Order: sequence, then structure tokens, then C-alpha cells
Amino acid sequence: MKIKCNYCGNMIEESLQTCPHCGAALSGANRMAGSTPQTIEQLRQWYVDHDLPPENVTRFFIGKNIRSPKAFGIYQDFSGDFVVYKNKANGERAIRYRGGDEAYAVNELYQRLKTEISDQKSRNTKKAVKPREYGTKSYSPSPPIKVKEPRIPPVVRNFLLITLAFFVYFGCSMVFDKRPIQGYYRYENKDYYYQKPNWYEYDQTDDSWHSASDVPEVFEEESRDYRTGKHEGKRFEDTGWYREDDDDDDWDNDSKWNSHDSWDSNDTDWDSDW
Repeated sequence: MKIKCNYCGNMIEESLQTCPHCGAALSGANRMAGSTPQTIEQLRQWYVDHDLPPENVTRFFIGKNIRSPKAFGIYQDFSGDFVVYKNKANGERAIRYRGGDEAYAVNELYQRLKTEISDQKSRNTKKAVKPREYGTKSYSPSPPIKVKEPRIPPVVRNFLLITLAFFVYFGCSMVFDKRPIQGYYRYENKDYYYQKPNWYEYDQTDDSWHSASDVPEVFEEESRDYRTGKHEGKRFEDTGWYREDDDDDDWDNDSKWNSHDSWDSNDTDWDSDW
């Protein structure tokens, strides 16, 4: 089975201990990010903390080998392997993963659960709002009120307003927001790279990047004045330090099932393998 290297993004064989492209270690922990659950117990606690409906409603069974149709699950079998499965609508079982890497197995079900949460919220959002009922009495709309046309044509007026808003927004951003954004920076002929929340510096001697031990003070308030896309030498994107900018933590903070919407597992695609 092939997996994606968390450092360089290349697809590699799961059995490898290090990535042949970037040299990064490929333990289960390295494939996990931030507060992502790495054990079955952590995933079970994540489920509880996010106020998700009971497992018989969501059809996600953590730590259980359920045999009934329409079920996702993860469990550890008698041999010690971790099994991630999906039972289709007809009762057929599709194995997503079987092996000794608990962190990887947990992440497979965790990612599928996140997708299901997003899908369920999207379905609830798209539901038509029931119109208010007024009994048998009919209501006719009031006649439109005639408004005197402005002197400036609406198209011209809207264009001017949008243009003004554009310049005000970006003007304020340039003036007040001096926080660094991800990318290359150059100060006194030395290259730096910012990847929230860390700074890295380039060493020309060994053509490699290191965690910056001394960040120039000007970066604290005027960092964007020194941002540049130019860099000669080893690209920071080709190092083990680099990671794709993602919003997994932000998603996790907003993923609680705190609405009164319903969870309908019948809308899930139970005929596919995953």
C-alpha cells in the first residue's frame, strides 16, 4: 500500500522506514500532524470531545469489530494488527488497512470521519427552509414603491464603491498588518524562510537550512519589507522542515457537532469501497 510522505508529498511504499525522496523518517508519529489522534483511545476521546451523535447514528465504531451492514470501524485483532474497515450496504466488508501501524490506521478512519462530518453539515445547510404558514388567508405583495433613480448610473456607482473598498482594504492591510507570511526573506545578504510559527536560515557553506537561532529584529514589525521570492541554493521546499500550509487545526476547532441538525447516514455512499 502506498502512502503520502508528510514532508515532501511524494507517494511511497508504506513498508519503508525513510522516504527515498527527502530522507524523512516515516514512523506513524511522523505521518501525524499536531493534535491529530494517534491511538484508538485518542480517536475515541476526540469523538466524545466533538459532541458527535451516538455511534449507532454516525455508523462509526471505534475499537469495535461490527459485522452489520453500513458501518465504518477500527479495531485491533487477535494477532495485534490494526484493522480499518467499511461494511457496505449489502454486508460486504472492504478492508482499508490491516497492519501494525496504529497511528496510520487511526488516521485513515479519522480522515474519513472528518469527511463525513463535513458532508453531513453540507447536507443540512442545503436543506430547503420550510416557508412560514399563514393558514388559509392569502397575502398579496404590496405594490412596489417607486424610488427616484440616482443621478449616477447604478453600474458606475457600484464600480466606484467596489474600487474604493478595494483600495481601503489593501491599504489598511499594507499599513497595519506587518505579520510575516510563509515564504522567503532576505536581510543583509542572508536568506531566511518563515513557516508559521518558526523561522529558518540558509547556510551557504553546507547548502542546507537550519532552524534560525537569531532572527533579525526588523522581522518583528517590518518583515514584509524584506520578503522576496528569489533564492539561490537548496530550496526550502525540498527539505524535511517544509510542510504544506494547512488549516487542519482550524478545522478541528470548528468541527464540533453543536447544531440541532440531523445526522442521516442513509445519505452516505455505502456501495463504494471507502
